[in-house]
Amino acid sequence: MSRVAAGALVFSTSAAVLVLEILAVRLLAPYVGITLETYTAIIGVVLAGISVGSWAGGRLADRVKPRRLLGPLLVLGGALALLVTPVVRVAGTVANGGQASSVLALAFAGFFAPAAVLSAVHPTVVKLQLADLRETGSVVGRLSAIATAGAILGTLVTGFLLVAALPVSRIVLGVGIALVVAGVVLSVRLRGGTDLPLGMLALAVTAAIFGPLVGEPCQVQSPYFCARVERDPARSSGRLLVLDDLVHSYVDLSDPTYLRDDYVRELGGVLDAAGPDGAPLDVLHVGGGGFTLPRFLAATRPGSRSVVLELDPAITRLARQRLGLVTGPDLVVELGDARLTLARQPSAQYHVVIGDAFGGRAVPWHLTTREFVTEVRRTLRPGGIYAANLIDAPPLGFLRAEAATLRAVFRQVAVVAPPDGFGDQQDGNFVLVASDAPLPLAAIQRHAARRGQPTAVLTGAALDRFLGGAEVLTDDHAPVDQLVTRRG
Repeated sequence: MSRVAAGALVFSTSAAVLVLEILAVRLLAPYVGITLETYTAIIGVVLAGISVGSWAGGRLADRVKPRRLLGPLLVLGGALALLVTPVVRVAGTVANGGQASSVLALAFAGFFAPAAVLSAVHPTVVKLQLADLRETGSVVGRLSAIATAGAILGTLVTGFLLVAALPVSRIVLGVGIALVVAGVVLSVRLRGGTDLPLGMLALAVTAAIFGPLVGEPCQVQSPYFCARVERDPARSSGRLLVLDDLVHSYVDLSDPTYLRDDYVRELGGVLDAAGPDGAPLDVLHVGGGGFTLPRFLAATRPGSRSVVLELDPAITRLARQRLGLVTGPDLVVELGDARLTLARQPSAQYHVVIGDAFGGRAVPWHLTTREFVTEVRRTLRPGGIYAANLIDAPPLGFLRAEAATLRAVFRQVAVVAPPDGFGDQQDGNFVLVASDAPLPLAAIQRHAARRGQPTAVLTGAALDRFLGGAEVLTDDHAPVDQLVTRRG
């Protein structure tokens, strides 16, 4: 095998492994969400596959002629890549949510085998290239560098180009087919066209046919989310926006004042209490989702203006197509990361800022820090209110840290939750309310109760006791995922 062919082979197989690793996040997300555990499990499983494959491939290359191995390894690796999508979708339906054991099991089922088989190609090619022991270092170093370059290119092309341009299932299908075809070509050239791995070819063909037959969980698959809109069987006009494995928004198409979820009623209470009844407000929404609150504001306070900072243009398109979103001068959507788009907002512009952005189960860490909250405060008019929704579970470490962070920026801070929200529930939504002026807590509770949401409030000395020594989150240290998932 020529140096060029050997380099191309290790380059392409290493790139294929990293393409699958990047896509793993999108494939697993509809079943276990996107959390720190998801990324950790995928990286750990793929690295384990690379390690085992490199070791096993080296041992096998010492026992079997490398020319006989390369074609079958590529065909088998391609067949396993083609199986990734159906395996994850079938196994994902029985996964137990975002528990660490479920995430690990699902990642292992989908990605360990293809990573291991494709990683066995590298030591096999090294063995084939070693004609002189005096050149061992040069051969191993050159091929290792080329393989690393392939991994880098696979990562960059997938993250920046492929995921934005094509559905994930099509990318996986293309990678698998390319590997199988390359394996067949190598078998013909290196094995003289005899003894082709027909069983592996049959597996590859079966996987290619079977994969598209397994149900697609997404109506829209963007670089950020697997999204779908479902009907509420209990309410004909109700729609649920599901992002990955979580319901993120509830929209009533015929009644924009209907707020189903506890935390949305609490945020609605903040909007109700933020000014005289019926008076228009200027409100900045960090996170769009189903655009429930901008529609609510337009219905309850005609003439109000909402500016929505939404990361994902695909979610905005889905909301227009299926959730009745109509944009215009009174409801403006600014696309991009909220940390960047917030910096472009004018100072002292808004009566209220609503924080309701999530990446999986947690608020993105860079939208929780003192630096971010300081920028929020800059955009508020004197006496304006910042109200942020977050999810936490006992011992409520993230809630305490975020409340302490707001305390470091605003003069007045309160936590609003259902009456049993500070008990021993497994998880729940909490609304933090902050301002430099006295908070209209009684009005917030009254308006929320009017919409069927009784609330409890922590503020003043009770909030001090609840916070204890909670750490203020900063850009330098904001372990949000760890705080949310940590248990006492």
